[in-house]
Amino acid sequence: MDVSIAHKKVNSVKENYERICEALSQIIVGQQLLIKHIFICLLCGGHALIEGVPGLGKTLIVKSLSRIMDLKYSRIQFTPDLMPADILGTNIVNEDERGNRIFQFYKGPIFGQLILADEINRASPKTQSALLEAMQEEKVTVFGKQYALHPPFMVLATQNPIEMEGTYPLPEAQIDRFFFKLKIHYPDQDQLLEIIDKTTGNYEPEIKHVIDAATILEMKTLIKEVPIATHVKQHAIRMVLGTHPDHPLASDNVKQYVLYGASPRGVQTLVLAGKVSALMEGRYNVSIEDINAIAKPALRHRVVLKMRIISSRKS
Repeated sequence: MDVSIAHKKVNSVKENYERICEALSQIIVGQQLLIKHIFICLLCGGHALIEGVPGLGKTLIVKSLSRIMDLKYSRIQFTPDLMPADILGTNIVNEDERGNRIFQFYKGPIFGQLILADEINRASPKTQSALLEAMQEEKVTVFGKQYALHPPFMVLATQNPIEMEGTYPLPEAQIDRFFFKLKIHYPDQDQLLEIIDKTTGNYEPEIKHVIDAATILEMKTLIKEVPIATHVKQHAIRMVLGTHPDHPLASDNVKQYVLYGASPRGVQTLVLAGKVSALMEGRYNVSIEDINAIAKPALRHRVVLKMRIISSRKS
């Protein structure tokens, strides 16, 4: 690749991210790290699991992002009685002009581009698996016919960490399919003051399109071209192997508290997210600091603690 062209493409990722942050700052107070990780996840073609108590603006962030990036937004409110057809869609019997009965497919809310799966752990495992299959394959199958989902396609699933009664916790194998697990934190005193000023007065933010789907897809093609040195890849590998209690690289704390370590998807996530993180800093090479910076959201849901197993058995 020509040096000037590569430099221009690297700068485009950084500039587009800064434009998105500037547009979101008119609506969202704080949460810069969450927004950064969502942007990384989007460019990597992954999906994110967001954990946080109600009322912290998860829905507003996703909806605002869809408007700023000109993506089709869909929200799915998960409940115990939600069925797979409520997500994917179903065939309905209709009549054509001649009076003949025909099957017509009505698309469900999964046929969007930025999907908010609100309180995903409240739906039954059957419904959860229907969503996760669409996430993995980027297509759905209804009555033997496949329907492709429109790129870019991203699911942002939310969980309430406090109220767990009557929920269906996601199995470890399904949680592993999420690229990141993100945590949304409570705002501080100054941020609460700004929230009050923006939501209880005459303030009306102007939401405008900053980028579009074509720009996102163009940036995504750049990710795999970003070089990464062997010693940086080895660092990511050692980090993942160190989460396995039976591996020589495991620390004493890992051996004591961890039951299962991260899967190979963890290494893939570290490398891909590290590449995007480097581009967002205006660099065309991945550093060890890039890997360290995204280690928590990449690995926190892929490590199974012994205490988690014990508590689930008691419940």
